[in-house]
Amino acid sequence: METLYIADDEKIIRDGLKYILDWEKLGLMICGEAGNGDDALSGILSSNPTITMMDIKMPGLSGLEVIRRAREKGYTGRFIILSGYSDFAYAKEAMKYDVNFYLTKPIEESELTKAVTEILSAVMEERSIESRNEILRKKSKREIIKDIVSEKADFEDLNLKELGLDANAYRIVAYESFDVTDPSSLPYQFSDLFMAANKGDEFFEQFEYRHINCLLLKGSLAIEKLKRFVAHYDDEPEKGSPLDTLFIAYGCEVSGISEISKSFDQARLLIHRRFFCNQGQHVLGFEDLPSVQNNLVKLEKDRANVYAKNIIGYIQAFNRRKVAEELYALEDYLYHVSADISAVKIFLTDICLQIKENITHNYPTAELPFESNTEIMGFIETRNYLYEIIGYFSNEFEKVMSCIGNSSRDSVMDDILYYIDHNYHTNLRLETISSLFGYNSSYLGKIFNKTVGENFNTYADKVRIAKARELLEQKDLKVYEIAERVGYKNVDYFHKKFRKYVGQSPAEYRKTMNVETEEE
Repeated sequence: METLYIADDEKIIRDGLKYILDWEKLGLMICGEAGNGDDALSGILSSNPTITMMDIKMPGLSGLEVIRRAREKGYTGRFIILSGYSDFAYAKEAMKYDVNFYLTKPIEESELTKAVTEILSAVMEERSIESRNEILRKKSKREIIKDIVSEKADFEDLNLKELGLDANAYRIVAYESFDVTDPSSLPYQFSDLFMAANKGDEFFEQFEYRHINCLLLKGSLAIEKLKRFVAHYDDEPEKGSPLDTLFIAYGCEVSGISEISKSFDQARLLIHRRFFCNQGQHVLGFEDLPSVQNNLVKLEKDRANVYAKNIIGYIQAFNRRKVAEELYALEDYLYHVSADISAVKIFLTDICLQIKENITHNYPTAELPFESNTEIMGFIETRNYLYEIIGYFSNEFEKVMSCIGNSSRDSVMDDILYYIDHNYHTNLRLETISSLFGYNSSYLGKIFNKTVGENFNTYADKVRIAKARELLEQKDLKVYEIAERVGYKNVDYFHKKFRKYVGQSPAEYRKTMNVETEEE
């Protein structure tokens, strides 16, 4: 009997799906269920059901992520997507992973019956063909190579010489269109160019696996020929030439047939790492893969706050060199993280929006050149390469520095005073500001005292108290709220400082201004 697996985050829906149809009458047995994406993936891989009904919106891994990972692990069963979303984008994404039906909730009994019946009919037809032909049909060399790459082959029973796969070394080369908007569109096959350049195809095998076009290079001579071929990419190919149409990624050289999967996995991962390529780069080799050196790190979401804070400080300090260094450090960090590109883009979006929010708050009267949040998110989401996003950040931050800059200032001290005037509400410390402006804190303290005529802390307190006086002249804020707004977390300390510089308490000052408020 064929099997059915149900995955939905709502138990009431899972229970309903169990009884909506007479599954046994249809020839199906329910073999398992899951309420989250992680359990669903584990259950699918362990039970290998004929049909999986999968909700898109799942805790943990999303339904689409479960489908993608299951396909990568070799699951070939049928999927029926269940979702409250009728957005075509979900269906379009699902079709990439051979999803058979996309049904929207609430599920109609007739629609589900039709979907299951059609799938079972197709499965039965396939089983019939397999039973008639599989025993008699000998696998083609390409199928055997796929088994080798996926480590499904019985290596002891392989006659490598008979198959033409006997060699002292192997390497996998993956390739796709250089046009990242449609990588599957190949005006030229790399195999054709490679064969033409080397006058023959006896030293490589062409195959497709996991939707990736590949060559299996056989022998040291073939691998050496690849090195000479790739040398043509040292200089960027002429626009429109055959070489300019392809992107190539190659894994490491291996000595045994059972190690080919390692070379393939590297080539496949490199194909997916195109996001980190330089402008015009056509080739990635296993040497460019950080995981080979075992130094990939987990993407830490909290680090977005650190990068944003540093860049905000350097922008307000008009320290262009430090902004550039921070962007370079950000780019280098992301190159060495183990995360999906979508997660990297979310990380970058978070940084940019934090910077925009902070600068906008600190300079409310400035006509800042920031785009809308939707435009920022849209730009980052649609970029194909990290260098495009880093370049965008650099340009935007330069425009912001030009906008908030004061052309009348002719010294670093003027910039520092300007920074204090716009950041008095933060935890201002001489050590922090000195690093933003590239000074030793002790030296900056001496220069500040000499130039301004008072020490840094006194000047910062006076700026804060001046702002507090303005706020006290309004009646909508309590004293403790004003203290927090001007940078004093301790209201008693605020009272002490206010009395020191004004000669009376905040409440007394407010009374002299004839401001009536509720009891503080």
